[in-house]
Amino acid sequence: MPTGAALAVIAVAIVINLAVMAAIVVPPILGRRSPLASDDRPDPDAPGLDGIDAGRLIGGLIGNAEDEPTAYDRIVRIVSWVFLLSTAVIVGTSGLWPDTTPAIFVLLGVAGAFVLVVHDLLPPTTLGAARSILEGTVALTFATFLVLLTGGHASPFFFTFPLIVGAAALVVRPMATLILALAAAVGYIVAVSVGTSAPSGLGLATVGVNLTALMLLAYVGSVIGREQRRSRDAAIRLSAVDSLTTLFNRTFFFAALDREMARSARSGRGFCLLMLDLDELKAINDRHGHHAGDMVLRAVAETIKGGVRRIDVAARHGGDEFVALLPETDPTGGWVVAEKIRLNVAAIALPGLDRSPTVSVGVVSYPHDGQSVDDLMISADQAMYASKRAGRNRVAGPASEASESRPVAVAGQGSRSV
Repeated sequence: MPTGAALAVIAVAIVINLAVMAAIVVPPILGRRSPLASDDRPDPDAPGLDGIDAGRLIGGLIGNAEDEPTAYDRIVRIVSWVFLLSTAVIVGTSGLWPDTTPAIFVLLGVAGAFVLVVHDLLPPTTLGAARSILEGTVALTFATFLVLLTGGHASPFFFTFPLIVGAAALVVRPMATLILALAAAVGYIVAVSVGTSAPSGLGLATVGVNLTALMLLAYVGSVIGREQRRSRDAAIRLSAVDSLTTLFNRTFFFAALDREMARSARSGRGFCLLMLDLDELKAINDRHGHHAGDMVLRAVAETIKGGVRRIDVAARHGGDEFVALLPETDPTGGWVVAEKIRLNVAAIALPGLDRSPTVSVGVVSYPHDGQSVDDLMISADQAMYASKRAGRNRVAGPASEASESRPVAVAGQGSRSV
C-alpha cells in the first residue's frame, strides 16, 4: 500500500475518533444531552412514572446495577476474541494476502491488546460512559484497516462493519447508531478507495450494495433495540409500580430498603422510614362507594409523592397503607416531612366527599429503631398504630406520645431539606 494512502487512512481514522469524542464532550458543555448517551430515559407514554428512569427501577428490583455492564463485557470479550482468532487463522492458512500478512497480524495483535486492557485489566468503571464510545471508534478504525489490507472492495471482511453497527444498534440510542453507521460508511469508502486498485464496474456495485445493507441494518437494529428497551422498561414498570396510585409497590420498596440499609451501614449515615395509614377508608367506601375510595387513595398518593424528594422512595404498602423511605434524613427531618404530608392530606378537597381524608403516620429511623428490615418495619408499624390509638390524624414515633403538633424546627434539618 502506498505511503500516501496509509497516511490518508490514518488521517481519516483520527478525524473519526475526534468527531466521536467531540460528540461526547461538547453537548454537556453546552448544557445538552450527548447524542451518544445510552437510551435509558423513561418512556413518556408509560403511565405513572413521572420521570423515574429504568436504571433506578432495575437497581431497585435486582439491587445490583453492575450486572448489566458485566454481561456486556463478557459478550464483547467473547465476540472480540473469537473474531480476532478466526481472522488470524484465515489469514495465516489461506495465504491470500502475502504482501500485507505481516501488517494484518500486527493489526490483530494491537486489537487483541486493546481488548485485553479494556476488558480484562481495567476495572469496569474506569472509563465510565466513554468506554463504549472508545470501543466503537477503535472497532471502526480496526475494521477500516482490515478491509484495506485484505483487498479493499474485494475484501471478505466487510461484514465487520455491519457487525459493529448492528451490535451497537441494540444497546445505544438511534442517533448514536446513525453516527456509528455514517462513520462505518466513511471508513469503508476510505478502505476501498485507497487500496491497491480502485473499484470499477462490478466492484462499484458491490460497494453500493454493501453500503445500502449497512444503513438498512443500522435502521433495523435501532428499531428492534428501541422496541426491546421499551418492552423491558414496560415490564419493569409493571412489576415495580402500583397501578392504582402510581407509587412504587412493596416489592420495589423492600428491595430499595435493603439497598439503603446496606449503604447506610457502610457510610454511617442513617435514614428515616414513614408508615402512613389512611383513616377510616372503609367508612368512605361504605358511604360513597369504592370509586370514591379509589379516588381518595390516588389523591393521598399524589400528596405523599409531592411531599418527598426525588431520591426518596414512596410506595403503597398494601390496602390503605403507604410507606416512604427518606435517605440521609435525621429523625427531626423525618418528623417535618411526616407532619407536612399529614397537613397536606387533611387539606385535600374532593368532590362528593363531606370531609377531607386524614392519615395516621409513624416515624422511625435507622439504626436507632431497628437494625434489620423486619425490626424497622415492626417499629414503623407500632409507631403508626400509636398514632391511631391516640385519635388518628397524628404523627408518632415508636416510643413517643402521638400529637397533632409535635414541636419541630422547620429550618435547619441537617441533611434533610424540606
